[in-house]
Amino acid sequence: MGYTEKIEEALVAIVGAGPGNPDLITVLGRKLIENADAVIYAGSLVSAEHLKFMKEGAVSYNSSKINLDEVMETIKEHTGKNEKVVRLHTGDPSIYGAIKEQMDRMDEMGITYAVVPGVSSFSASCAQLKEEFTLPDVSQTVILTRMKGRTGVPETEDLEKLASYKASMSIFLSVGMIEDVAEKLKKGYGSDEVPCAVVYKATWEDEKIIRCTLKDLAEEVKEAGIKMTAQILVGWFLDSEYSLSKLYDKEFTTGYRKGTKSE
Repeated sequence: MGYTEKIEEALVAIVGAGPGNPDLITVLGRKLIENADAVIYAGSLVSAEHLKFMKEGAVSYNSSKINLDEVMETIKEHTGKNEKVVRLHTGDPSIYGAIKEQMDRMDEMGITYAVVPGVSSFSASCAQLKEEFTLPDVSQTVILTRMKGRTGVPETEDLEKLASYKASMSIFLSVGMIEDVAEKLKKGYGSDEVPCAVVYKATWEDEKIIRCTLKDLAEEVKEAGIKMTAQILVGWFLDSEYSLSKLYDKEFTTGYRKGTKSE
């Protein structure tokens, strides 16, 4: 049985809807929505445009209005009738998707499920900026993290400590604490001249983009009125000289291409 067949066989598919624009869902994700009997979607972050692809007679539930117990009861109700359910999450469900607690419940209930990846807002934001996180001699590491809020963060993952690596960073769920974010980043990177960007609602029609340095980050975000639903991207990858990749160097030998001379 192939990958797609295994996904389609499960009663529940946890699907990444992508960052916002409904066309950024995977082909498989769209197909699962089209065949689902019920779709439970994160209405505060997932575009309702996805629901237009549901088949006639299928029902939808907005999970922003119900708690975990109610989500699981809804899944149990439909799967108990052998109906297919799509649990539609924003971005990629494996990143801040709170899917582990749902999967554990389904394991306890004996409900079969599968996870379909999606385009995360961190990669969509970088794409909208027309940048690349991993530039030779600049950064080969991307740190995905968040500030401590109602959800705790381990002390070893404090934003200042992570910034001290001076790698490329993408910070989720933290724009509402932008002053604290900026101060920790300045201390970690050791400079307030580090380039950064804020992308509000990447790929949505009302997307906003701010480019600045850490010195002006908090002020720029406040002036734009951005308080949530935004990625904060930080690092020299946003404005730095870099070396060309060896991947397409005419003199570089790979397993698929012989160069003009061996490495």
